[in-house]
Amino acid sequence: MAVSRQSTGPVAEAERGPRARTRRLMLETATRLMQAGATPSVSEVAEAAQVSRATAYRYFPSQAALVHAVVDAALGPILDWTSLSPDPAERVEDLFRTSLPRIDAFEATFRAALKLSLDQWAQRRAGALGTEPQFQRGHRVDLLRDALAPLRGRLPRGRIDHLAQALSLFFGIEALVVLKDIWGLEQSEAEAVATWAAGALVAAATQAG
Repeated sequence: MAVSRQSTGPVAEAERGPRARTRRLMLETATRLMQAGATPSVSEVAEAAQVSRATAYRYFPSQAALVHAVVDAALGPILDWTSLSPDPAERVEDLFRTSLPRIDAFEATFRAALKLSLDQWAQRRAGALGTEPQFQRGHRVDLLRDALAPLRGRLPRGRIDHLAQALSLFFGIEALVVLKDIWGLEQSEAEAVATWAAGALVAAATQAG
């Protein structure tokens, strides 16, 4: 599993050279702005990083590409998660316990990414998105399918997909938004509720199978 990075710049130190340094500076600056609650454009990050706009757009041709790179960096060890356990319940619990504290550490970044996704949805509805690429999300799909891999052959594929889809409601920034903003829970309480709900879903699905 990857080691945790600094909260203001979760970028691999293995990157070297002028191009890598410029890209790292852009990512660190964008992360700092997003951790402060902003959803910056490429131009805004370029200005804050004191990089020319032309240079910035060579690295990140759109806001969606920039935010996607920041989110991937913030996810860090979550993207490297794996489990050797043959028990799907243990695997799902381990995934949640690995992921939710990291999501909390970069909560502002993930909320900013969620805001971009919602803003683009509204712009598409209004026909105002133009040529801006869509901000793509979906790491949780692969992660949850991996966590449920031991169920292959034990349950129909459609039921496993339904379970993964149901688990996705409790995995990610959206669950923390609901539990914190609507219910007023602290992070530890929100993690406990989300992990408990995930376990209950896995138990119900496997018992029914």
